[in-house]
Amino acid sequence: MGTVKPPLKAILFTGLLFNKTVEPDHIYEILEKEFGRIILKSSPFIFKETDYYKNEMGPDLTRVFAAFDIFIEGDSIADIKIKTNRIEETIFSTNRKRTVNIDPGYVTSAKVVLATTKNFQHRIYLKKGIFAEITLRYRGKSYEPWEWTFKDYRLKESIDFFNSLRAVYRAKVNEQV
Repeated sequence: MGTVKPPLKAILFTGLLFNKTVEPDHIYEILEKEFGRIILKSSPFIFKETDYYKNEMGPDLTRVFAAFDIFIEGDSIADIKIKTNRIEETIFSTNRKRTVNIDPGYVTSAKVVLATTKNFQHRIYLKKGIFAEITLRYRGKSYEPWEWTFKDYRLKESIDFFNSLRAVYRAKVNEQV
């Protein structure tokens, strides 16, 4: 029989998509008020992997990742997703159309996990209508995608960000041990 013990906490990040009408620094300011200091950002890149958001958010979206100086329990990602949905709706929406999409997730040494409101065969229900998906796994010396991983999370820019965030996470975990 295994011994029940709490897992190591994870480091919080958000995947951001936004259109040309939004100033990225405004997004960061709002998120830092809610989740604390941003410690790592990816370089922004053009989001062109799908037209899924085009009708709502318009063309020419930008993708950027931002990680926070906070450790979280894995199951708290459900409450964080509810908060980010509220931020999208109350601050970054006009006429029920978003200008910013905020997808929270967390990183551990072994995986990158995203929170979502959409159920599917590879997602686990957490609570309050929120599911979790292991989007990337760490194997060898890098994160790598699964068959269901979103196309933009498969890009070199994304993988490089998560590998960098993993190094930050591991250093912070070692500080606490």
